[in-house]
Amino acid sequence: MNTFTDSMSATAPTATTARREVGMLIARLLLAALFLISGLAKIGAAEGTTAYIASAGLPFPALLYWLTLAVEVGGGVLLIIGYQARYAALVLGLFTLAAAVFFHADFADQTQFTSFLKNLAIAGGMFMVTLFGPGRLSIDRG
Repeated sequence: MNTFTDSMSATAPTATTARREVGMLIARLLLAALFLISGLAKIGAAEGTTAYIASAGLPFPALLYWLTLAVEVGGGVLLIIGYQARYAALVLGLFTLAAAVFFHADFADQTQFTSFLKNLAIAGGMFMVTLFGPGRLSIDRG
């Protein structure tokens, strides 16, 4: 046997797989927490959130408020439990890109530019879940 095959034992793939699955669960929880917490906070701030949506020049701010709640809270919960996680991640990723464009595209403002880049990174994480699935520690099981 050579060094490569000697270093591979029967437990190594199992341990590696377990670490990967736990890592995928933690990543999903961290991504979902942002949306769930944000959505729950909006429940008590309907008037302010609706006004913020209107200030961006978007139509139907009251309807968009309710859709935002559904996406953030519903998508966050689905991602946490790993049910329909690929679809939830896709919707959350697209939602995050839209939020970047409509609410954080003032690149002259460093804070808005940073928020824009943050949203791109979050969307990237969501698209990774969309492509590779939630992992085995989920209702969807991969």
